[in-house]
Amino acid sequence: MHDNHIHKGLAMRVNARFEGEAEQQLNYLAEATGLGVSEVLRNSVQHYYDQMRAQRVGLTHFAAFVGRGHSGRSDVASSYKDRLTESWGAKQQARAPAVHEPAPPPYAARSKPAKGRA
Repeated sequence: MHDNHIHKGLAMRVNARFEGEAEQQLNYLAEATGLGVSEVLRNSVQHYYDQMRAQRVGLTHFAAFVGRGHSGRSDVASSYKDRLTESWGAKQQARAPAVHEPAPPPYAARSKPAKGRA
């Protein structure tokens, strides 16, 4: 039976099987760094741990701000889509035509002369 508990201060012995591509990657890292396989694995675990901690801390930090503002409105959750739609519509009406939207030609407003009259 394996002991899956982590004991602080005690060395954890790990028996892992690396085959195929994982074995090639591990051998490459050991050769490229000049480190032993155990040290490469320790460094890899540390790198992965640092990434996961940074990711989780970032999300925790972001979550600390969600829902913390006070707008004075009691209907924010139920009406945000309506207010967003209104705001977006007003923004679109006030904008200048984009480059790919040509302005109508100045002569379009005038009526065309009847055929035969010039």
